[in-house]
Amino acid sequence: MTATALQTSRQFLALCKLRIVALIVFTAVVGMALATPGMIPLAALVAGSLGIGLAAASAAAINHLLDERADRIMARTRHRPLPGKHLSRSQVIGFAIALAVVAMALLLAFVNLLTAILTFAGLIGYAIIYTAWLKRATPQNIVIGGAAGAIPPVLGWTAVTGEIHGHALILFLIVFVWTPPHFWALAIHRRDDYAAANVPMLPVTHGVAFTRWQILFYTIILVLVTLLPWLTGMSGLAYLAGAVVLNIGFLGYAIALMRTDDEQLSMQMFRYSVVYLMALFAFLLLDHYLFDPARVIQ
Repeated sequence: MTATALQTSRQFLALCKLRIVALIVFTAVVGMALATPGMIPLAALVAGSLGIGLAAASAAAINHLLDERADRIMARTRHRPLPGKHLSRSQVIGFAIALAVVAMALLLAFVNLLTAILTFAGLIGYAIIYTAWLKRATPQNIVIGGAAGAIPPVLGWTAVTGEIHGHALILFLIVFVWTPPHFWALAIHRRDDYAAANVPMLPVTHGVAFTRWQILFYTIILVLVTLLPWLTGMSGLAYLAGAVVLNIGFLGYAIALMRTDDEQLSMQMFRYSVVYLMALFAFLLLDHYLFDPARVIQ
């Protein structure tokens, strides 16, 4: 592969937002695992993970396309593939369509129709409804649009069972409630960029102090919601212990954010929130297989 081809490949990979895709696929796989008392069926695991991951990458590429103007303005994004002129709009469109087509083909051929429909709905929800409309329409954009980002565990569940279970909706609710404090912590730190790009994120429209109260409010709800897997019998004491420890950290950041104007603390909370979600779902997985492998979802 030539140096030019290698560089172009890297730009296409940059469109996919691979770290976000990895988190999406991980939460989907946990959904698959919790949907069955045994090992995840191979077709659901491989084709489901690939299909969900490719659909998420397609949505990310469309996000790049629709956010090009704002990305040119904001310091942290002006070197992305489109504003940096590393790729053309037609290349990005073709890439996004190809990823979406392959994703849907995999899910329809090797998983099931429900998972394909919900995955496509999630793609449209994030790439079109959130990015093209909600993001610039209301400071509650991330709250409403968070539904698209919270759907992967449900996709994992339906990939195995072909149906939506109440426990899958609990997983959805955890990610849905986690999203606002996660993203608003970043938005506080990047509020000047959002203001310059005319994106009405909460710290821009309502100020930092109000956003900190909202972060605390949603963090308290998150602490309560993360108790549901234990309260409903979905998970056991191993998960509960891990969730309590993680929640102490998350709540600690939210309270500390109320007491200081340190600009770096919001970014520290943002980074912790990513680790928090990965670890929380890892505890769900460990509890399911290591501490109660005989649990059967009724």
